[in-house]
Formats: sequence, structure tokens, C-alpha cells
Amino acid sequence: QVQLVESGGGLVQPGGSLRLSCAASGFTFSSYAMNWYRQAPGKERELVATINNVGVSTNYADSVKGRFTISRDNAKNTMYLQMNTLKPEDTAVYYCSAVVWERFTPRRYWGQGTQVTVSS
Repeated sequence: QVQLVESGGGLVQPGGSLRLSCAASGFTFSSYAMNWYRQAPGKERELVATINNVGVSTNYADSVKGRFTISRDNAKNTMYLQMNTLKPEDTAVYYCSAVVWERFTPRRYWGQGTQVTVSS
């Protein structure tokens, strides 16, 4: 059974930093690309960052480029999102996600989310 569990969210002042973690289980973590999404109140869920299965290729939303860094440790089945120079507009619930193939059918899985609030 695929499980994705986020942690590391919290309240931080503008300009501060947080590191989110996503612990994965139930699938071969090292075989799959992983994503971070976020959803702010009243807004649609948006893709924040993507990392390929071995961690050498990454992509970011324009709004977080230069401030956020996605990474993974395949030995620990864990993905990370280092968030620096946080802004109030980064306030959202952050989700990790992956599309996992099961019986020749792709299925997207989501974690439960972790709240990030950027406020003074």
C-alpha cells in the first residue's frame, strides 16, 4: 500500500526557512519521479517542484525558483523541500505526490499535506 507522509511544516516569519520531508513507502521509491504541490486557501493546487527518480533532474515553478530546493535520499525513501527566503504568498498546504504504476495502470498518490504559514 502506497503511503506518503509529509512533515516539517509550521509558522515562520517572512524571510525565514523551513525544510519539508516526505517519507514514502509501499512502492519502489527509487524508480519514480516525485513532486511537491501546494494549495493556498481559495486557490487551485499548483505544482511547486519535481525531481526525477535518481535526483539529478529537477524543475521548479517560476514563483519558487532560486528560493526552494527539492532533493531526495533514495536510501531513506525520503524526499525533501528546502524553502528559503519565504514570503507570505508561500502560505499553503504542501503535498508530496507521485504517479505509481500498478497493474499497468498509473495512479497518482497524495500525502495528507503539511501546513506552511509565513507571517510576522
